This record gives sequence, C-alpha cells and structure tokens, in this order.
Amino acid sequence: MNAAPVTFQPKSVILANPRGFCAGVDRAIAIVERALEKFGAPIYVRHEVVHNKHVVDDLKARGAIFVEELKDIPDLPGGAVVIYSAHGVSKALQAEAAERKFRVFDATCPLVTKVHVEVAKLRRDGVEIIMIGHEGHPEVEGTMGQATEGIYLVEDEADVQQLAASGKVRDPSKLAFVTQTTLSVDDTARVVEALKVAFPAIRPPRKDDICYATTNRQNAVKQIAPDVDVFIVVGSKASSNANRLREVAERLGDRAYLVDDENELDQMWFGTHAKVGVTAGASTPEHLVAAVLARLAEWGFDGVQLGTGESEQVSFRLPHGLDADIKPVSYARDTEL
Repeated sequence: MNAAPVTFQPKSVILANPRGFCAGVDRAIAIVERALEKFGAPIYVRHEVVHNKHVVDDLKARGAIFVEELKDIPDLPGGAVVIYSAHGVSKALQAEAAERKFRVFDATCPLVTKVHVEVAKLRRDGVEIIMIGHEGHPEVEGTMGQATEGIYLVEDEADVQQLAASGKVRDPSKLAFVTQTTLSVDDTARVVEALKVAFPAIRPPRKDDICYATTNRQNAVKQIAPDVDVFIVVGSKASSNANRLREVAERLGDRAYLVDDENELDQMWFGTHAKVGVTAGASTPEHLVAAVLARLAEWGFDGVQLGTGESEQVSFRLPHGLDADIKPVSYARDTEL
C-alpha cells in the first residue's frame, strides 16, 4: 500500500500502526490468566510465555512460575498445570510432559504450530528441511525439535554457503525450507535467494511462515522511518520481533533505540528539533507505549500523529479445557489517539 507521506513539525511524534500485541500474544496471555482463574496458583509456564518483562512480572505476581526445564516442575497430586509458551516446544519436551502426567495447555501461537505441522509432514514424506532462524531462540528450538534428523538451521547467506559445501544435505532434489515467524522480512528474502542459488530445487512453504503481525509492524516502521530522526521501539531485549523493528528503522537511517519502558528513555537522544517515531513489539502491552508518549510529552514532544497501516482482525481460540464461557481471543484494533 502506498500511503501519502506523513508531515511533521519539529518535536513531533508519529505512532506506528499497527504495533504491539498480536493475536498469538493475546491468546498466550489469556491462557495463563484463565488457568490461574480456573486452577489457582501455582501454575507452571515453560519459558517466558511471551518475551516481555512487564507481562512476565505481572503473571509472576499472580502465581505463575516460569521454568526453563520441566525437571524444575514438582510432581503434584493430579499433575501440575503446565503451559507451553507462545514460541512452541519440541516433541521430546511434549513426550516428557506426557510421561510425567502434567495437565498441559498449549499456548503455542497457531502460526508457529502451522510451521510445526509442515515440518512433520515434510519429514514423513522423506523431505529434508532447512530452517531460517536465530540459533538458541525458543521458537527455533521448538520447530527444529519436530524432527529427529534431516533438518538444518541457517541464519544468513554465509550459513547457506557453508551448508551447501558441507555435503550434509543427502538429496537436494527433496529439500524444503521453513522460517522462524518473527524474522526480518528483508533479511529473510536475501537468505531465501541464497538458498535458491545453492539448492535450485528447494521448495518454499505453501504460505509464507513470517507471520502477518511481524510483516505489518515492519511495514509500519518502513512507512514512518524516512521522515523521522529518532525511532523508539518499546519492547524487551529478548523479543526477536522487537529487535527486528529496531533494525528496520536503523537501516533506513534513523537512530533507533529499544526500551522496556519510559524509564529507559534518555532525553539526550532527541536534541531540540527531533522528529520521533514510536512503535512496539508484538509482545508489548499498549500501556507501556502510552507511558513512553507521556514521557515524551513532558519533554515537549506533542501533537502525536497516527501512521496508516494494515487493519488486523484475527481471532484464535483458547485450548479445550479453558474455553468454557470464553469468547475467542481477538486482536482487532485501529488505534485512536
């Protein structure tokens, strides 16, 4: 979509739209909240349910206990209530949870689950897989863990060249790729081109794996970035999609900063006539954005304008056992100032 350029006055702010929570994050948080309501504390969450410090701290205060390993969960009468994070988990972890008879509720984003299903089907068909993603990210670990062999991780073009030279891929004519859902759209396109050169027969996903929310938020930053001096991304350092938003702004020439909240802002970043863009990662609550805008207003940055972007209307159901009398979690917002 070619929107009309936004005009600014000095010390003005434009707010990216869309930004903040996506449907998968809404759903994951609602699963933890509903489990606490239904079963009471404690409930156990494998990894941070979403990558935002404020969200996690709030849920901790309400009785959620976050663990990295299932061995850290005690054996309780009737089985501990366990929730998988929005990033997904491996088949081995699922098997471990079943063996210990945990009462599991899966908060994996349905768009991540789609990639898991695709990986499993490809391996059943004897197709090897190359995953584009960041090593060590929990979503990558969960997706790679859907197969016991025949899946390889690459992060950039150099990794593609190294894999091609290694001879690890047994049959390049039976090869496909999938991606982490929160990657940079532009970076991923370059890696895909490198894969096509190295492995001409490689199959793409039936539908792009980078999720709608990631794409829309990056596009919203691209719309604004050429016309501002400084870009503020509200989100946690652990959030892949928030880091990608900062990178997008930087590549378009802005000084870009990733902050957890208004207390991490530095007035020295802005100067006397700066024009400021503001957005938020897909795991960031809107009240944190409002607090950043309030701090900027204290420093004389007012007259906030709203960027034009894609309208998002997506609904994801809660898992069976938590969905009684609960409507589907829905993300549908055209923000008004």
